[in-house]
Amino acid sequence: MKPRHVDHARSDNPVLDRLLIAAGQQRVSGVDLSLDRIERLLKRMASPHMKIPPVFHVAGTNGKGSTCAFLRAALEAAGHRVHVFTSPHLVRVNERIRVAGTLVSDEDFAEALAEVLRFNAGQPLSFFEAITAAAFLLFAATPADATVLEVGLGGRLDSTNVVPQPVVTGIAQLALDHVAILGPTLRHIAAEKAGIAKRGVPLVTQKYPGQIAAAVAEVAIPRGARLLCRGESWDAAVYEGSLAFRQLSDPEGEALKLPLPKLPGAHQQDNAALAIAMVRAQDALSVPDSALRSAMGWVQWPARLQRIVSGPLYQRLASGSELLVDGGHNPAAGKALAQHLAAAAPALPAHAIIGMLSSKDHLGFIRAFPRGTRMTMVPVPGHAQVPPEQLAAAAAAAGMAADTAPDLATALGAVGGPARVLVGGSLHLAGEFLRLNGPLPS
Repeated sequence: MKPRHVDHARSDNPVLDRLLIAAGQQRVSGVDLSLDRIERLLKRMASPHMKIPPVFHVAGTNGKGSTCAFLRAALEAAGHRVHVFTSPHLVRVNERIRVAGTLVSDEDFAEALAEVLRFNAGQPLSFFEAITAAAFLLFAATPADATVLEVGLGGRLDSTNVVPQPVVTGIAQLALDHVAILGPTLRHIAAEKAGIAKRGVPLVTQKYPGQIAAAVAEVAIPRGARLLCRGESWDAAVYEGSLAFRQLSDPEGEALKLPLPKLPGAHQQDNAALAIAMVRAQDALSVPDSALRSAMGWVQWPARLQRIVSGPLYQRLASGSELLVDGGHNPAAGKALAQHLAAAAPALPAHAIIGMLSSKDHLGFIRAFPRGTRMTMVPVPGHAQVPPEQLAAAAAAAGMAADTAPDLATALGAVGGPARVLVGGSLHLAGEFLRLNGPLPS
């Protein structure tokens, strides 16, 4: 039987590749959220998660990865060395682990993963738990000033949630996603995300509708977290070309005025604001306002409305075209993408090239775009996906001008005259684009 790479985590390094395959064969298949397995393993490993630098822990449906990117940029602009754990990866699995500012090397990753598997001794363990434990080993062994952890799925039972006392926690935008695992309503999802709340630790949130905010509070307050909600404890808004942040607990204080974030899209202003609020809610590390200002321009986060200006796939477009790549894959992300395209200069017609996994709400994503949007549907290679023909039929039923193409190169070559092109609908499709075209995440 051909070796199976779980979560499409492959490596050109043969040693690391064998270990990645082994990590996916530890007798847990699919998604089985639990803290029991990783807590058992970490105890055998002398609890490396207890020896890592101060933790900034971020959950959410959309925007948590971008919030982590803003946190990293702010902390590094303040001169701090930062460990970062995020998921999923786009091209190389190493993207998930950044050790003191640098993507983990194949050799160090392989050594840490081998240790994890040795200590696990064949006991049940999910692939994500194995990668998380490897990250903790690496973070504990390398000096740094801070650790930024992105929740993988949910929050309450996510393997990153074993850290007992982060310096601050945060929840980004909430939306329907992974409903088969986290629950069928936003209240269920909000409660799972709020499971990262810890006694005495600030929990910073965006502003949610009343029932959703109540679901977060019903989990966070009994746990003893200090709940800091946008609109009550802090707020932010774009004003006169700047992002103005204000602590509402200090009504006499002046607003902090920051440059608009480098990452495009109005939703990134919200993610940046959440990161600022999290930094200001903790006192373990000093981050001056000058570092927060610098972070708005330093931040990098691939496949989030990433503008592509060169490469073999880009060259297939007509001269004068614009090309954006984004991994958003649920209705809320679709709405943000559609708003960004609509806000662009009308001189260029919009054209969306979309591929989606079968586990996602493809109807909700497609319907987020305005009627008449031109779309080309493509496969997502190597993944369980919605067939392009089915996507095109759904788009046509929603009033779109839709067709299909066998791959990204064909789709881009068939766009025609100059256009503003978005490749989206899946992080895996975005990763495939970057693999074929570049630039590779670094």
